[in-house]
Amino acid sequence: MLRLMAEAADVPQELLPGTPLIEITGNQRVLIENHLGVTEYQRDMIRVRVRSGAVVVCGCRLKITRMAKRQLVIAGEVQRVELERGKPC
Repeated sequence: MLRLMAEAADVPQELLPGTPLIEITGNQRVLIENHLGVTEYQRDMIRVRVRSGAVVVCGCRLKITRMAKRQLVIAGEVQRVELERGKPC
């Protein structure tokens, strides 16, 4: 309902509560806001749950450098960032 109202009012989706925001800085840092926790943690892949599914960060020497209730930062050599949707399109 909120999403539809935001679209009708031409409000950016990132302003909706709980909407995941993913910010990639070069190939060294990924910031994920509004996460729901880490479900898999390896040096070459970190999977983070978000409301719409999961964000998967793949690369080398990955590590979580900051984790707060709503914000998580992954650093290392980032090769790929994928969004796994919970529902088919």
